Amino acid sequence: MARIAVIGAGTGAMAAAARLAVAGDKVTVYERSASYGGSLGRHEHEGFVFDTGPGLLHLPAVQRDLFVKTGRESLEQCVTLTQVDPASRHLFADGTAVSLPNASRAGVASALDAALGAGAGKRWTGFLERARDAWDRSRRPLLEEPLRADHQVLGRDPYPALRQRRLLRTRQAATVAEIGAWELGDARLAALLDGYALSYGLDPRTAPASAALLPYMEQSFGSWYVMGGMRELARAVYERCVARRVEFVFGAEVVRVLEKDGRAAGVELADGAVAEADRVVLGVRPHAELVPGQQVWGAGDVTVRAGAAVPGRFTVLLSLRGGRETDAVHRTVVHSADAAAEQEAVFGGRVAAHPTVTVLRPDDPATRPDAAHEAVTLTAVVAPQGPVEWTDPAVRQRFAELLVERAEAAVPGLRERILHTEVRTPAETEAQTGAEGGAVPPPALAGAEGAYLHPGNLTRLPGLYLAGGWSHPGGGLAHAGMSGTLVAGLVVEGDGFRGSQ
Repeated sequence: MARIAVIGAGTGAMAAAARLAVAGDKVTVYERSASYGGSLGRHEHEGFVFDTGPGLLHLPAVQRDLFVKTGRESLEQCVTLTQVDPASRHLFADGTAVSLPNASRAGVASALDAALGAGAGKRWTGFLERARDAWDRSRRPLLEEPLRADHQVLGRDPYPALRQRRLLRTRQAATVAEIGAWELGDARLAALLDGYALSYGLDPRTAPASAALLPYMEQSFGSWYVMGGMRELARAVYERCVARRVEFVFGAEVVRVLEKDGRAAGVELADGAVAEADRVVLGVRPHAELVPGQQVWGAGDVTVRAGAAVPGRFTVLLSLRGGRETDAVHRTVVHSADAAAEQEAVFGGRVAAHPTVTVLRPDDPATRPDAAHEAVTLTAVVAPQGPVEWTDPAVRQRFAELLVERAEAAVPGLRERILHTEVRTPAETEAQTGAEGGAVPPPALAGAEGAYLHPGNLTRLPGLYLAGGWSHPGGGLAHAGMSGTLVAGLVVEGDGFRGSQ
């Protein structure tokens, strides 16, 4: 029985912990905060309940596999999953609105034709077919295998972009923005695609064309909500860990990974306590202070890009008087009136004047005191803490008011219904999760010569592994869960583990 220390209690780290405990290892999780869940936080106020992290689940097969492999009860026996339909409603700058059905390619095409004009659905469907090809080409090495030593193969973009005649020569789209401009043929379709990239913290102007996988995954595998709030998913994973006898130590900040005879040998806590271990799983963002004097992260040439400013999220939690209308949509995206200016601001370290706002209105009695009230969450992707001083009360208030103003397009009369407002910025994310600047990691992407890959799960220090959103295959609930699967496989089966067949 090996002793394994897991640093952090995010969903990816807990997924690794549960799987390792089932394999017979003695697993202890050290979490700096007072609770589990990482980004899957919760805020409660006078009977209103809000998710402070991801609001929907995509690719639920990852969580289903975790529960199948770690116990008798399935995911659906531990939480109540509901498909969100329509999956999303989109409000564009010209006043056009379209609601996209959940996991229905034909339904999406019909909705786009009706809202944007004949041919829009065909162009979007053609794009998704090319995205499916990219998915088929890259799914296993990008998502289902540990990062290979020859990961340079993932530097080639798998998206089969159409050949375009541009400036007297033939060119192919290499970025999300170029797909929108050259292949989709409609500014609103381009805004739809840009919105998917932006929601994951990716700059459409530079994100490789392979980011087409993101809308493909959502529209192919559906959007799901966990009744009671997404925090319930974190609770279920935590309880599965406890049932498998994983030990949790909260309020325990790890400041250093111990090394002995060239191997990871345990952890040192902020209070000076030392916990020996045979292996260590790091489930938080890697940084040099954890293993002084060595660059151990990643495999091959993939290392932590310390200089990359990863965006965060600005969230406004609204307690409202008045019940939710029966025809209200769970998720509405109010697209920016000036996308270029928004992207310049978010990725240039400034406050956007025209933010894209996602409005979440779950039809869930557990989120409100009674049927005469409603809990609504507004979210925008923003520059991280540091470039923007999100602790400044005036900056916070102005941007929160701007989001409310923008959200009124989705919820008419919103401002007059507000009983209470709670604001969460990248500053709060940094304080609560320890992520520098309150950054939220994006998923890994192929292409761009590997610039969008994350450090590998297998590090250069034997016995030290990386799990969670800051490691391969990147951020997001599904990707973080996959990282936990890969780490467990590497620990149990050895460094030659290549993923499940």
